[in-house]
Amino acid sequence: MFLVAILISAAATTAFAQSAPAPSGYDRVWNAFTNWYDGPSNPVVQQVRFSGRFQHDFATIDSRQGDHNESNVRRLRLGARVTMFHDYLVHVEADLNPQEHNPFYTRLTDAYVAWQKHPQAVVTLGKQSVPFTQEGATSSKELITIDRSNLTNNIWFSQEYIPGVSVSGKRAAWTYRGGVYSAGASNREFGRFNGDLFTLGLVGYDFAKKLHVKEATLTANYVYQHPDANNTFTKRFEQVGSLHFKLEQPKWGFRSDLSKTDGYLGQRSVVGVMAMPYVNITRTVQAVFRFTFLDSDGNNGLALNTYENRVVAGRGDQYREEYLGLNWYLYGQKLKLQTGLQFADMKDAANDGGAFHGTSWTTGLRVGW
Repeated sequence: MFLVAILISAAATTAFAQSAPAPSGYDRVWNAFTNWYDGPSNPVVQQVRFSGRFQHDFATIDSRQGDHNESNVRRLRLGARVTMFHDYLVHVEADLNPQEHNPFYTRLTDAYVAWQKHPQAVVTLGKQSVPFTQEGATSSKELITIDRSNLTNNIWFSQEYIPGVSVSGKRAAWTYRGGVYSAGASNREFGRFNGDLFTLGLVGYDFAKKLHVKEATLTANYVYQHPDANNTFTKRFEQVGSLHFKLEQPKWGFRSDLSKTDGYLGQRSVVGVMAMPYVNITRTVQAVFRFTFLDSDGNNGLALNTYENRVVAGRGDQYREEYLGLNWYLYGQKLKLQTGLQFADMKDAANDGGAFHGTSWTTGLRVGW
């Protein structure tokens, strides 16, 4: 009901204020629902903001291996961001599943404290996002496709939120992040800390000024994980390297990813490439194309993406995907409708139930605050 109230109120306010820019009605409604407290003169708590996202999907799959139709709440997260003592951010957010009563509460996502007095060196302690690969480093609230590619699904640690400590920052055109995280046995909160650690290093440079564009960021990521059978927050990769590029222009853009892994304890090594050009047809309508290719160095090294996996749960060794999508931004990334048609093919040299050839069409509502 809360989400429905936001959407109805925003639409009504915007429709009534015909002379004002379209986003202004949404601004007023979003601020009313998310800005719970502002007290810059309060020495303890300066701001409390409601945070979260609601994402609903309608998916249909037509393949040689079978058909599938599904309507589901893809993500529902609720939480708060609290600014304290001027320099500290406390962020707690939980993943919920309204389609199930047991469990309704799925897990904690964000649960951290960040010291952010100096933007060049923000220190974060607690359960936090671990950003690497192009789409793995992009919040699901800001994806320009209906969901992440199968490169990210196979290579990135898709649990995403893992306990650890990190230092990140931006200085001029440079960005960086370094972190140490617990890869041990996962649970709904902080895990059991019974496995080993992994480290993440990230460095990026924005060539925008040199190329006279809005953004042109080249980023390199490297993950090293000490092999341990108890590591279940993560995938079984000892090393992951990823080089990705993001080019943004007012009318068009391009994103790409080249990633390689070294597997352990039976997980095959994987190499993947993704290319994603897009065109802004109008200020609110965007067309996206994405090509993804993955190859493992042996049988059963790859899994299918979320909805295709409902049809074929087995694994293969080579994957190819073409994606055509359309986005309608009602209020930027905070309120949008997305639809995507995906043509996927996975080979299974072992012939043990991992082959897939089919088309999926997914349409979804994305709300973020």
